[in-house]
Amino acid sequence: MAIAQADTMTQTEKRKGSMAVLQDFRLWWLVIPAFLVFLVFFVIPTASLFGLAFNKSVAGVIALNSHITFDNFVRIFTRASYYESILRSIWISAIVGAACLFFGYPLAYVIAKTVKPSRATLLMILVLSSMQLDMVIRMYGLMVLLGDNGLINGFLLRVGAITTPLPLMYNVFGVIVGLVQITLPFMVLSLIGIIKAIHPSLEEAARSLGASRWHAFVTIVLPLSMPGILAGTLLVFALSISSYVVPALMGGWKVMVLPIHIYQQIAEVGRWQFGAAIAVVLFVTSIAAVAVYHQAAVRTSGGRT
Repeated sequence: MAIAQADTMTQTEKRKGSMAVLQDFRLWWLVIPAFLVFLVFFVIPTASLFGLAFNKSVAGVIALNSHITFDNFVRIFTRASYYESILRSIWISAIVGAACLFFGYPLAYVIAKTVKPSRATLLMILVLSSMQLDMVIRMYGLMVLLGDNGLINGFLLRVGAITTPLPLMYNVFGVIVGLVQITLPFMVLSLIGIIKAIHPSLEEAARSLGASRWHAFVTIVLPLSMPGILAGTLLVFALSISSYVVPALMGGWKVMVLPIHIYQQIAEVGRWQFGAAIAVVLFVTSIAAVAVYHQAAVRTSGGRT
């Protein structure tokens, strides 16, 4: 009797295991369409472009060949205009990330801590409304505000505060302002969920033990919101370092960053190989930022990956 029950239980477990494997296999079928789209429209074009980076730079030639050369990369790191653009792209993106964190964290904190649903919804609509306009339209709006004959300079000239227009555009300052305006909502959205997930009882416990509101924020809320800070900063950095429209419009082609060089080499000169090499450098820089983010996330989580 016991042997028969054991055999029955074994068969039941095998049947359950087979059904679980079949169910997992069916779930994998749901991933295939997304995987094919990712493979066809991202992996293959990106790999082809990166392959061009190791071919000799010839104007108007796009076809891959088997001759591998590193001349394009040597040219990038031996000419000041190119490696200075790498450094310029990095520090501009870092400043934009810091500025978005400075302006975005208080707003995200207010939205996350707002108890009244209608008020929180209104604040979220204000954050999301800026993302509904096209980037070019938003940049032209900033040009109306920051131009030599714009609203700011016009007002300051009218009241006699300045005698010549302030250089608010076609420089690094204008590019930073434009990038902050574009990427700030992404920082806010990255922070809201993390801050909202922090239980209020933690702050209340710190306050009950004598901590001030500021001390409770610095020691409780800020460390626990670090995952959102890191994720938002990484997202802003990636969007900023790869932006072409903002440096072109707000920098007036005077602030040379990596995306500007890529456009010039491919669209204007037709040297796809050299433009692809610059794209590889941009990609490696972004991957390095992801690696730094991963290390920072591991440290803030106590070594847990």
